[in-house]
Amino acid sequence: MADQTDKALDPRWAWQPYVPSDQVPWDLKRVGHFLRRTTFGATHTQMQQALKAGADKTISRVLRGEPHLADFEKETARLAESIARANNGPQASAWWLYRMLYTPHPLKEKLTLFWHNHFATSFAKVQNASYMLKQYELLHTHALGNFAEMLKAMSYDPAMLVWLDGKESKKGNPNENYARELMELFSLGRGHYTEQDIREAARAFTGWSVKGPAALFTAAQHDDSPKTVFKQKGNWKPDDIVRLCLEQESAPYFILGKLFRFLVSETIEPTQELLEPLARQFRQSGFDFGKVVETVVRSNLFFSPLVYRTRIKAPVDFALGIVRGLEGRIGTVTLVDALADLGQNVFNPPSVKGWDGGKTWLNGQTLLYRQNLALAITSTEDARFGQRCDPAVLARKHNKKADGELVEFFLELFLQNDVPADDVQRLRDYMERSHKQPVPVYWTAQDITDNRVRTLCHLVLTLPEFQLD
Repeated sequence: MADQTDKALDPRWAWQPYVPSDQVPWDLKRVGHFLRRTTFGATHTQMQQALKAGADKTISRVLRGEPHLADFEKETARLAESIARANNGPQASAWWLYRMLYTPHPLKEKLTLFWHNHFATSFAKVQNASYMLKQYELLHTHALGNFAEMLKAMSYDPAMLVWLDGKESKKGNPNENYARELMELFSLGRGHYTEQDIREAARAFTGWSVKGPAALFTAAQHDDSPKTVFKQKGNWKPDDIVRLCLEQESAPYFILGKLFRFLVSETIEPTQELLEPLARQFRQSGFDFGKVVETVVRSNLFFSPLVYRTRIKAPVDFALGIVRGLEGRIGTVTLVDALADLGQNVFNPPSVKGWDGGKTWLNGQTLLYRQNLALAITSTEDARFGQRCDPAVLARKHNKKADGELVEFFLELFLQNDVPADDVQRLRDYMERSHKQPVPVYWTAQDITDNRVRTLCHLVLTLPEFQLD
């Protein structure tokens, strides 16, 4: 095992492109791993198509998105305009969940969520759905684009100006919040700046406020005197401060460390040596985030056993993976509250640091909530979700009838059959026992069969492996 670990964490091997072979085949297990990490879940048909298409074509398709993206963007843009006019925060969250569920480009949507957690801004303080949706559009536009351009634009983002009090920052009375978080949370990480750097940089962000739908610059309120940041003196403006931050050695490592945790593993602590090839590529490309994402998801390390199921599913991934796997069409308004109970309410992160993720997603209460949500979605008896996400209907669609093939179908769909033999046997035992269980006298034979299938699916979704990415 030590030899395997050393090889996987050797940067000369780790970031080289994965090439399927007899030792590391492009099998259903790796298909499931790739689609869990880069999308919000996949249908049975999508997984079989990916298996048949091969690694290169599948990865390329996910990176570019599916056709009909423009039509989807127009449809959801009209909905966003209506939500902004009504200033409805919960509806904005539901709108985003709808996009995650049905977007033709799930990787871009997933990385927009990554950036939302990076630039964590909450409706709870902003109190303006239009501003939050504009910030979403900024993140989405640059999600697979240029990080430097996104970071510059964030300095003038109305939601951010409200969230970190930049709109109150004036000449002679600069507010340090944005300058501090720009360095600590958005570009460098702790220990790579001084308090003097923050104080000086804060003066560069003075003079900006929010008027109507946009940021407004008032020259008279801007401190245009020289400032010394990172030992460099000049009449710095916001874009200059961003540039100076990105010139610091720690910048690419800090951002890529976050990406590593999001896409690769939460249990491996990436060393500077491991990240160095990515950091070099990131800097030399002018901070092209899309290119470095492609390097990661095509890499040997990404597909190695060392990083398999080493992330705990975020609530959004847990819930949406169920709906997408079952080919459901549910409303997302009620899903907002359900996900808040699990600890993740999009557009409402808990603090400027965002969600901690990892092990914090799971405790006795949230695990129970996950099981209850899985039951609510799959039972067809919960009024919040109705009957539009029915495992029994899906099983009939794929012509799965016998007990054994039903067990195999749902284990393959959600876990690619990669579960302990004891768990498989327990599911088979349940199906056998269920034939003998009493049922209401008014149930038809189809009712009885459908109920067994729904319960089987729920049992699969409560397995420990389903909590992991």
